[in-house]
Amino acid sequence: MDQPSPRRNLTDRTRLDIKEVLEGRRRGLRTLLPFFGPAVVTSVAYIDPGNFATNIQAGARYGYGLLWVVVMANVVAMLFQAMSAKIGIVTGRNLAELCRDHLPRPLVIAMWIVSEIAAMATDLAEFLGGALGLALLFSIPLLPGMVITGIVTYGILILERLGFRPIEIVIGSLVTVIALCYLAEMFLSPFDWQQALQALVPTLPDGAALLLAVGIVGATVMPHAVYLHSGLTQARAAAHDDHERRLLVRFSHREVFIALAIAGLINMAMVIMASNAFHAGYSDVAEIETAYHTLVPLLGIAAAGVFLTSLIASGISSSIVGTMAGQMIMQGFVGFRIPIWLRRLVTMIPAFVVAAIGVNTTTALIMSQVLLSLTLPVPMIALVFFSSRRDIMGDFVSSRLTTMMASLAALMVLGLNLVLLLQTFGIEIPGLPV
Repeated sequence: MDQPSPRRNLTDRTRLDIKEVLEGRRRGLRTLLPFFGPAVVTSVAYIDPGNFATNIQAGARYGYGLLWVVVMANVVAMLFQAMSAKIGIVTGRNLAELCRDHLPRPLVIAMWIVSEIAAMATDLAEFLGGALGLALLFSIPLLPGMVITGIVTYGILILERLGFRPIEIVIGSLVTVIALCYLAEMFLSPFDWQQALQALVPTLPDGAALLLAVGIVGATVMPHAVYLHSGLTQARAAAHDDHERRLLVRFSHREVFIALAIAGLINMAMVIMASNAFHAGYSDVAEIETAYHTLVPLLGIAAAGVFLTSLIASGISSSIVGTMAGQMIMQGFVGFRIPIWLRRLVTMIPAFVVAAIGVNTTTALIMSQVLLSLTLPVPMIALVFFSSRRDIMGDFVSSRLTTMMASLAALMVLGLNLVLLLQTFGIEIPGLPV
């Protein structure tokens, strides 16, 4: 008598589906679904509350003028997320672990400190954003909204005990909510396609636009996401030879393109909505709270409610991802792991401090994104360095073209940051409007 097969959970079934694809026993569109997860999770970092803050200011102040920054940042994000996923698949190590294995210890400690600062800045933006959405939608004080956000995110993080698939599904559902909300916003606030296309030509209207441009880059190409993606792919599916690794890399690249294209379109929709609603008569709208209250008379309570729903989904999902990334960064660099509840508690503290002392929420969000942009070159340079080394990547070493493009992108971020620092210290930059 045949014994009944053991009941598999979602994670086990996904691994089995991936194995069938690698062995050629599954074909057609059904081959794509098992591979969707890592890029969807990391895509949350590209539509977090920091993006809401920078995109609303960009659209309100400059109309469609900074859309080109959103598109450029998204293309750079695609390149680096694809490289990060590839390193995890090929080496079986995440980026932080590779740094610990191959770099001098003093440099590793310095990189860990910088990356932890980035992780805390990330969590500040994400946690504040979700709490702010709850506070505005349900008319409750900010601090209780923060407590609710913390409880909800920790409850979802517990799903990690069941493997990677349940939490991928939850986060994917929240990303879908955000996408549907902004699809609805586009219908409620129609836009000019011709003007949007013209805005893809790079220009900086004035010096203040530079701060926003750097903030958009920091809010889009997130340091913790570069680390996280390599960890999400490193043990998701076992590859037995180079042929299977190539298949895994190919499917990963497809997922990165689709997930980040959707995230990029959502970011563009944020700027366009803010431009259409505020630029003509309310260009001084610079805060999420003001944007919400201004949307009500302009586009109706439905549009304002949809906006807050997307903000809450963004804050909760990105706070989950930020905690996961912070845990991976700590374990990768120094081999030290703390309980997830303690990690969640520690990274909540800066957000509570900001709220308690009365710092403007949107200002805190934007400055956190600028800080992220300043720390971004660390993982970018490390990723370019390791992916171009044949002794680490073998036959999967990055091509000269990929290495050159990634190096130019890293230099671009460094250049933007340098200009921002000079501007901050009052040093005049020739050719840049004041």
